[in-house]
Amino acid sequence: MAAGGEQITAWRPAVPGVTEVFHAHFTRHAYPMHVHDTWTLLIVDEGAVRYDLERHEHGTPLGTVSLLPPQVPHNGSAATPHGFRKRVLYLESGTGLLDDSLIGPAVDTPDLADPLLRDRIGRLHAALAHPGDELEASARLALVGERLRERLRPRVGERGRPGPDRRVAAELRELLDARVTVGVGLAEAAALVRAHPAHLVRSFSAAYGIAPHQYLMARRVDRARRLLLAGGPVGEVAATCGFFDQSHLTRHFKRVVGVPPGRYARATPTPTPDRVSSP
Repeated sequence: MAAGGEQITAWRPAVPGVTEVFHAHFTRHAYPMHVHDTWTLLIVDEGAVRYDLERHEHGTPLGTVSLLPPQVPHNGSAATPHGFRKRVLYLESGTGLLDDSLIGPAVDTPDLADPLLRDRIGRLHAALAHPGDELEASARLALVGERLRERLRPRVGERGRPGPDRRVAAELRELLDARVTVGVGLAEAAALVRAHPAHLVRSFSAAYGIAPHQYLMARRVDRARRLLLAGGPVGEVAATCGFFDQSHLTRHFKRVVGVPPGRYARATPTPTPDRVSSP
């Protein structure tokens, strides 16, 4: 959506904990003082934003991550003549990702210069843009939440993370193997395996050298290969193997195999009759 140079894109993904994804390019718009009932996780890709939070002025130079707590008034406007381009996630409070105990630290230090955190948030936005990749998005969200908690509660982070848990990793793999087609959400998997979502993702990745969502998609692509070689139509194969749609299959298939599924299917050699020797 664009009007007078202002551009926005907004949607609600099917990912627990994320109430809205909001991408915007503003050149003139200035936000008045307002509040949200969610956490606001903001990164700026072009320009910079200045805002007031609890009567203190803050800013978002390139590379900064800003986390604004719920129910705390703030405003916002461009800090550069050409406006700003931003990506925002609105995150539910009290879901285990970010809780009310972090509101005070976030008010004191809303802007975080953290390249690792910013990279994780960028990868999360990329996953949220693709329906069907909810497991990946949930896993990336869990790691973002973990990093935010470490930054806002340094003493907790200094204790160190628990190491890889082989029991957790093995049980998650069994669960993914049993649900290759129907899939499983990260919150449900964490409840079934009895582990925190971030610990679940880390343990699986450390044990097997692959993230849970990558493992699941690789299993689906493997099934798709067999069905395509058997002559199955691409759209039908996508649905049978648990992909959101044909484009979802194509994106992951090409990433794993190197070619789109249609081209892969056409590469099957055509049988030729045996040559009969003349007497």
